[in-house]
Amino acid sequence: MHRLLRLWVVFISLFINHGFASKMKIVEEPNTFGLNNPFLAQGSRLQPKVIPSPVSGPAHLQRLAGKCFSFIESTYKYEFCPFHNITQHEQSYRWNAYSGILGIWQEWEIVNNTFTGMWMRDGDTCGTRNRETKVILVCSTSSKLAQVSEPSTCVYSLTFETPLVCHPHSLLVYPTLSEKLQREWDEAEQAHYEDLVTEQGYNNLLRDIFEDAGLLKSQKDFQKQREEIERLRTLLTQHNIPFDSKHNEAKSTVSVTVTDQQPRGDNGLIEHLPEQVTV
Repeated sequence: MHRLLRLWVVFISLFINHGFASKMKIVEEPNTFGLNNPFLAQGSRLQPKVIPSPVSGPAHLQRLAGKCFSFIESTYKYEFCPFHNITQHEQSYRWNAYSGILGIWQEWEIVNNTFTGMWMRDGDTCGTRNRETKVILVCSTSSKLAQVSEPSTCVYSLTFETPLVCHPHSLLVYPTLSEKLQREWDEAEQAHYEDLVTEQGYNNLLRDIFEDAGLLKSQKDFQKQREEIERLRTLLTQHNIPFDSKHNEAKSTVSVTVTDQQPRGDNGLIEHLPEQVTV
């Protein structure tokens, strides 16, 4: 009796294993979501707050538009797409691996007739402000993203190396302007030299010129943003909806002060500069 019972158990076990074997699936890799999920479109992972500003600045740097450069540090991958945005991606199989925008292209930083950096602002929310990144351009034999740091909370510094800025005049502002704007700059400089305008007035004239050239974001745009914030605040107050009054609204100041006369020169183009940049 016991022998028959044991044979029956073995038979049932073989039947179950054979019947469901074709339906079993062996998982060899962990299931992932978010950043590592290949079925999730990139556009649905990152939601930009604003659209990038138009491409501007030295013509030889504009060839970088449409390209992206990556840099991996520790468990994070940073991706810099000139004139578009900067993103950070956690290289992890966690279901909620971080993937965010550190800044969207907005304007140049200009000091002493020189482009000293690219500002990528309005990134993902970070506490009471938005993340932003300053990109510093450094001469090198190849184009690559070399370093990323966070000198202050939610404000990042990125070093981008490229042979496109190796010529002494490659980052001068004056050659990038139209003839009309160059004449306006000449007139402003003459008026400043003759003490017809104050230092602040001279800097305001330069800022107007740079805004007209599309190198700096227009003050009017920021004014519209402030007005929209005030309108929304009023609406929230009317409906007794609480809000954070300390939310960051400040716009970073862009220095355009000229303390030393800089050579205006040519646009820094060199015949042997590579047409293609390795990504």
